[in-house]
Amino acid sequence: MRKYPVYKGLQKPLVYRGFKGKFIAYGICTLSLGLVLGGLSGALVNIYFGGIVTIFSITGGLLYTFSKQKSGLHDKKRSGKIHIHPTYLRRGYGKIRI
Repeated sequence: MRKYPVYKGLQKPLVYRGFKGKFIAYGICTLSLGLVLGGLSGALVNIYFGGIVTIFSITGGLLYTFSKQKSGLHDKKRSGKIHIHPTYLRRGYGKIRI
């Protein structure tokens, strides 16, 4: 049986300008959504208003994405409490209470 070398990558997340992994896509989506919102508001209301909407939406979205990245790649709730799960197991094959 032949064995072929398999490249498994560097085992590190992709990093671009401070954003890691899936947050790179979130940043790109924020940029494109900000440009669309700014373009629509500039066409419908006023060009200066559209520019302000573009700047604030992109800045706010990227700051929000960067803050969500600090909580981790998988958004888990961290509780300092101790949870005790009661068990109702008996010896034997009698009735089981649930």
